Amino acid sequence: MNKVYLILFFSFFCLLAAISSQDFRWYKGNTHTHTINSDGDSTPDEVVRWYKEHNYQFLVLSDHNFLTSVDGLNSIFGAKEKFLLIPGEEVTDSFQGKSIHINGLNLKTVVHPQHGSSVTSTIQNNVNAIRKVGAVPHINHPNFRWSLTAEDLLQIQNNKLFEIYNGHPSVQNLGGGGLPSLEEMWDTILSSNKLIYGLAVDDAHNFKGEFSSSRSNPGRGWIAVYTYELSAVAILDAIEKGNFYASTGVSLSDIQITDQHIKFTIQESPSFKYTTFFIGDGGKILTKRHGLNVEYKFTGKEKYVRARVVDSMGYKAWTQPVFVK
Repeated sequence: MNKVYLILFFSFFCLLAAISSQDFRWYKGNTHTHTINSDGDSTPDEVVRWYKEHNYQFLVLSDHNFLTSVDGLNSIFGAKEKFLLIPGEEVTDSFQGKSIHINGLNLKTVVHPQHGSSVTSTIQNNVNAIRKVGAVPHINHPNFRWSLTAEDLLQIQNNKLFEIYNGHPSVQNLGGGGLPSLEEMWDTILSSNKLIYGLAVDDAHNFKGEFSSSRSNPGRGWIAVYTYELSAVAILDAIEKGNFYASTGVSLSDIQITDQHIKFTIQESPSFKYTTFFIGDGGKILTKRHGLNVEYKFTGKEKYVRARVVDSMGYKAWTQPVFVK
């Protein structure tokens, strides 16, 4: 078999040597949510309290074109290795009716919409502006108002992240009417040899009143990041290396990637059943496995391999792609 390039989870080997006295662990977090500083219904402290009380370890407040300060919130809610707020913004732009929303993670200053002469130049200009101030971009909900295509995303440089699941009720995750789902878009991009990682977020706006499928409530999408400490630098470095999985409710552990296989354990919820699909070039299902301990052995013929885990209630988890060369 040719070499497998490990671009997921355990690609920190040189870093491990430098910090071998510290333990890597999983940190659950959300990179997209809103407060009354844009179009949310709750104050920043109410929003932060919800996530901390529901066992998240980190959170990005991403108000539209507004950088909500987290310094005071971190002094109240932050706790070493328990909870961290990372400053962020949803840079909200448009081009000829197309919605172009890009989160900036760990911003130190607000980034104003940059505009452009096309959909792709508008995306690229905002990505560049976020990078220029040392923050990490991720492209949000491509199917919102059917605004972005896989072909658009293929042209964007210096962006490694986009949402493959967003919990808002109006973002069309599953596609329709002949237009692709976000997962199908992901496979189109990966099959074109462009590496991009998939995020799950809740994009919450509604923390008060009814929790229902028609409202933008919290807790619907999240990521679990594997890194050495709960700090903005460590979390974002791990995310940009693909050392995380995305989820709507399924938790994973014991993930192993070698030159022979991908292997992981699903954390069982009582009475739930699980099916894992290993997916490759063109979105083709390479194989599927049942049970809690699953493995895919590389044949050397794959372009890339990623996994989607589905439980018996429809909740999912997605691992990041491993390219095989």
